[in-house]
Amino acid sequence: MTSIYLRRAYDEPGKTDGQRILIDRLWPRGVSKDELELDGWMKDLAPSDDLRKWFDHDPDRWDEFQARYARELDDRKEAVGAMRECLAKGRVTLIYGARDREHNNAVALKAYLLDDL
Repeated sequence: MTSIYLRRAYDEPGKTDGQRILIDRLWPRGVSKDELELDGWMKDLAPSDDLRKWFDHDPDRWDEFQARYARELDDRKEAVGAMRECLAKGRVTLIYGARDREHNNAVALKAYLLDDL
């Protein structure tokens, strides 16, 4: 069974996080590498700059953002494959910087990965 969890970069790392993978293109402001305790940084799984700027964390654009982001991920087979390899090893926590815990690329990526299983 695939275990994917989500955690903001500004939250304390959890003892049961498993592999902690940052999935934002930009490093979270004000957080050091030591504080994040990452196992990896997969920038290639982040939405394109154009999509990120268009979405601007507007909940009214959420459904369309998810659809556009899924199309981008469909074209990034290598990066998605690398994430699937991490998932095959056990629990993975996707680390993201967005304030909105319900409308962000980590939520959309998790849904994309689980939908494809």
